[in-house]
Amino acid sequence: MSTPSTPSTPSTPASGRRLRLNVGHDSWDLIWSHVHRVLVVNLGVAVTNLPLLLALAAEHQPWRYPVFFGLLSLGAGPSLAAVFAYLRRTADDERAPVADLFRGYRRLFTRALLGWTPFVLLVAVAATDLAAVWGSALGSALAPLLTVVILLALSSGVVAMAGLAEDSVEAPAVSRHTLLAACYASVRRWPLTLLNLGLLGVSLALVNQAPLLGLAVVPGCALFVVWRDCGAMLESVTPAFR
Repeated sequence: MSTPSTPSTPSTPASGRRLRLNVGHDSWDLIWSHVHRVLVVNLGVAVTNLPLLLALAAEHQPWRYPVFFGLLSLGAGPSLAAVFAYLRRTADDERAPVADLFRGYRRLFTRALLGWTPFVLLVAVAATDLAAVWGSALGSALAPLLTVVILLALSSGVVAMAGLAEDSVEAPAVSRHTLLAACYASVRRWPLTLLNLGLLGVSLALVNQAPLLGLAVVPGCALFVVWRDCGAMLESVTPAFR
């Protein structure tokens, strides 16, 4: 006597299975901490540089007004110092409140402005000389040198702001050693210098092309990488300036 065979359950094809994103709680917490940090940095950059951003939105040829935009660019130094200080704060508290960034901006404003201004003046002088000799017989010899001076001044200013954010607790004023270390680090660690300048240049271009989307996404990601690079640059040269 044969036993009735039980009907086999049809197997579900692999193509019909639902894919589930299996991410643990710790992973989600890490992701949202990064998102929070990026959004806070983006907000801080937009608010602290609002006059410069509004001027750039109104004038599409800022090089025609170098003095006006040069003065507005002085505010970028304190903004960078505040952002770097906030990123340093997130090493201890991944979701540090946005108020910490603005408190750092107020606390570091004077020192960052004093440390940032010499680099802005150096860029202004070198750019003026470059424009004066451009197209002349002397320009072919001086243009590469002046271009290097501009790039090193920009990089040194950014590194100095990162150093100021690191030393803000111990140092009551702008340290001459920090400025010298920033200049030396920009020369010695030139691959990181080029990487930082490239990131900042691409970020400015993206923000210029799509202001709202660019400000909402780009600055926080780029400045985090720049901050880490500046820390590595200063760490390798700071002992020589102590």
